[in-house]
Amino acid sequence: MNEKDIREQYQTILSLLQQKRLKEAHAQLEVFLWHSEEEHLHRRLEQAQTSYHYLLQYLLQGINDPERDKLYNRLLTETWDIADQTYLTLMDKASNSYYRQLHRKQSKEGSQTEMAKGRKALEAFSDDLAICQLMPDHEQKEKELMRKHEEEAEKLCLLIWGNSGWNKEEAQEMENFLNADTLSSTDLCLVESAVMLSLLECFDIHKIEWLLNAYSHTNPLVSQRALVNLVIVLHRHPERVPLYPELMARLSLLNEDGKLGKQINHIYIQFLRCNETEKISKTMQEEILPGMMKTVREMKADFEDGGEEYSKSDWEEAVRQWGLEKGFQKMNQWNMEGADLYMSTFSQLKNYPFFQRPINWFRPFDLQHSDIIHLFSPKKHEENTALSLILNKGNFCDSDKYSLCYMMARIPDAQREMIFTQIIPQDTDMLNQLKNSSSDLDSLNRLENISIQYIHDLYRFFKLNRLRTEIFNPFQTDMALHRLPALREMLYKPEELKKVADFYFLNEHPAEALELYKLLTEDMHQNDADTFQKTGYCLQKEKRYQEAIDAYRKADVLKPEHLWTLRHLATCYRMNKNFATALTYYKKVETVEPENKNVLFYTGICLTEEGRYDEALQYFFKMDFLENDCIKAWRAIGWCSFICGKHEQAQKYYEKAIQLKPIFTDYLNAGHVAWTLNQLGKAVEYYRKAIECENKAIFLEAFHKDQPILTQKGIAEKDIPLVLDLM
Repeated sequence: MNEKDIREQYQTILSLLQQKRLKEAHAQLEVFLWHSEEEHLHRRLEQAQTSYHYLLQYLLQGINDPERDKLYNRLLTETWDIADQTYLTLMDKASNSYYRQLHRKQSKEGSQTEMAKGRKALEAFSDDLAICQLMPDHEQKEKELMRKHEEEAEKLCLLIWGNSGWNKEEAQEMENFLNADTLSSTDLCLVESAVMLSLLECFDIHKIEWLLNAYSHTNPLVSQRALVNLVIVLHRHPERVPLYPELMARLSLLNEDGKLGKQINHIYIQFLRCNETEKISKTMQEEILPGMMKTVREMKADFEDGGEEYSKSDWEEAVRQWGLEKGFQKMNQWNMEGADLYMSTFSQLKNYPFFQRPINWFRPFDLQHSDIIHLFSPKKHEENTALSLILNKGNFCDSDKYSLCYMMARIPDAQREMIFTQIIPQDTDMLNQLKNSSSDLDSLNRLENISIQYIHDLYRFFKLNRLRTEIFNPFQTDMALHRLPALREMLYKPEELKKVADFYFLNEHPAEALELYKLLTEDMHQNDADTFQKTGYCLQKEKRYQEAIDAYRKADVLKPEHLWTLRHLATCYRMNKNFATALTYYKKVETVEPENKNVLFYTGICLTEEGRYDEALQYFFKMDFLENDCIKAWRAIGWCSFICGKHEQAQKYYEKAIQLKPIFTDYLNAGHVAWTLNQLGKAVEYYRKAIECENKAIFLEAFHKDQPILTQKGIAEKDIPLVLDLM
């Protein structure tokens, strides 16, 4: 069997299991196993089929079996596991992917032994390093020892990654990792990531339990990374976890005080926020950064002309003068929310040999890393101080910090020294503040920052790593965690769902936000004006105007005469072509904002649709008075004047529009007016220009649509074909 056939058969079996069509799944799995030589899998399937046969027979005979549900669940999990193992053994022969290579290297008999050896080697590192520091020429020996330690950690991680399922002995050995006092947090974090990568390939209840244990670790770096990994795994295997009641009970117990649910909801939003990274990068590259560069150039030119240096207050004034405040505010807001501002920059710096090793993408940043510790001379205190400042000042994730260090190492010494010299005088105090502030930070914020930075590391791995096409990518799937049965109890709460809904709303995802606002209003009875307003807005964006009106009216009952609601009600009624009711709401808004040009324009449009052209003209003239060169008002005045019979006035305003910025309809309507004024030559000229703007077919379609108006204006119907032939 080739890879495609194996995947298709496997997915068919999984689909049957998800639908709980166990008998059919057994039949398909039996066929699937014909291609496998694993006798123990054949035996396991035969036992499962026999047990299920007896379960069905007892049911048919009406025998009351209180353990039936438990047995059925056990048979589902057993069948699922047999399907997984069959898939793995067949893919090992058919595929040469990175994971398949790791999996083929596994020796189940020696796996526990290798795990134990790896743990002991990592635990011994601190003692070996202490001894090494007492030796002469210790710097080189330290580097060799650190490199050996890093290689041992990588070897262990690859062993864990390639293991498709722990037995009891292996699971116990992995528990020893969590309980080892001398094991560094860096090593534990790497092991956690390896466990997560393994679970992306194959479900294993022992590994999930281990991640739950790691979440309870006293080190926040270890616990938060474990939680992020756990969220990814639960998302990867949504149907599997509910089949293990003891696991569901444990999740519920861990959330007894509600803290776990809040942390997972924060992680949920951060995963969603990562999917906004490309949009943020585009905004920065196309809008914010060009504006900054323009300001710098203009300030430089100003400085060269005036000969005076810019002070801090001058810079702040220039930012206000050149309109960059919004850009800075937006960047600051993104930064505060945990958005990934550096992805586009650092994506170009992932080609160093360090990143050729997949495990290094998950490595917590460590200045003692063998590649890093000697990049900058330990004798140069200033450089180390500046480096610490750079690494701490920005919200860089760990892999970006490694990229930054490798980049800095390639800068010539003289240039690097100049950079550091410029940084130190103004920012040393800030560095001291950074060092002293961590103890004062709120613990929840520290936990959130750890998870944010790790999620950014994950985003880079799944987006940029050379293995990205081979591995399940959680960022390319619909991560609707609130729908997962394992997390429903934690996340299916108004206060948590509203945070997710508001994220979607603020980031312009109306369909996704609407789903959650509907849950809040209909299922959870969150009947507040704000939620109804946002529900209405999402429906409006989806062009479901009548439903939007219903939501806005509910908001209006709870928060009467709110200007925002009134404006959107007016818009929805207008889009629904209920112009009379739209006018009612526009008039209400006008009493509060009498010079709002949008309100004036659309009030005039509604009056026009109602045939009240003289009243509409008053609004369009007011618009023209309030705004210089208001071409929208000129076009509206031109049309209303034409319909009202004020042909000279209509011609005046169409000619003004044509002189400023003409479009197809300007030429078309100006032609109508000229013909009505018996200026046929000018009319033909305008019609020809209209055709040049578009084409003859579009012109004829628009012309024939207006033909009844022309005949009402006294244009002889028999003359129309003749004039059209002049085009």
